[in-house]
Amino acid sequence: MTTIIIIVVLAVIVVAYISIYNGLVKMRTNAQESWSQIDVQLQRRNDLIPNLVQTVKGYSNYEAKTLEKVTSLRQQISELPADAHQEKMAVSDKLTGALNSLYAVAENYPDLKASSEFSKLMEELSNTENKIAYSRQLYNSTVAAFDARIQTFPANIVAGIHHFTKLDYLQVPEEAKANPKVDLI
Repeated sequence: MTTIIIIVVLAVIVVAYISIYNGLVKMRTNAQESWSQIDVQLQRRNDLIPNLVQTVKGYSNYEAKTLEKVTSLRQQISELPADAHQEKMAVSDKLTGALNSLYAVAENYPDLKASSEFSKLMEELSNTENKIAYSRQLYNSTVAAFDARIQTFPANIVAGIHHFTKLDYLQVPEEAKANPKVDLI
């Protein structure tokens, strides 16, 4: 009888261990997949930018500096390694700022603003920016769940044995945290 109890207890421990390990692998995979969604949206934005730059060039010969900055940042993102999450987000944030400058340029060219091609591209970029923001939220939520799981008992034992480590959150750049300056005069 004692042997049966020992076998049952061992079987329960083995099943719990396997279940915890599989849960950790699934959570880590979900975090990787949510990063992949960010990557997809960054690539989508990078694919739209050349069309936008060409459209703006057709209307404006005087905004070369802004266009060069957008093009340069786009190139930087595409050259970063796939696992350079923080670096990609930092360059992506700079690119968002450069695109905002490009939107401001459009304000100076009524014909450009009225262009249906430009409007369509701007709408696509705006949608993509929203998807990037949502994907970043999803990634950080997934990372939070994973990090909490590997720190709680008994999953922390399994995580330690199999070298599961905490994942890094995507951080908001310091310049984005600054209060905006509003001048109504």
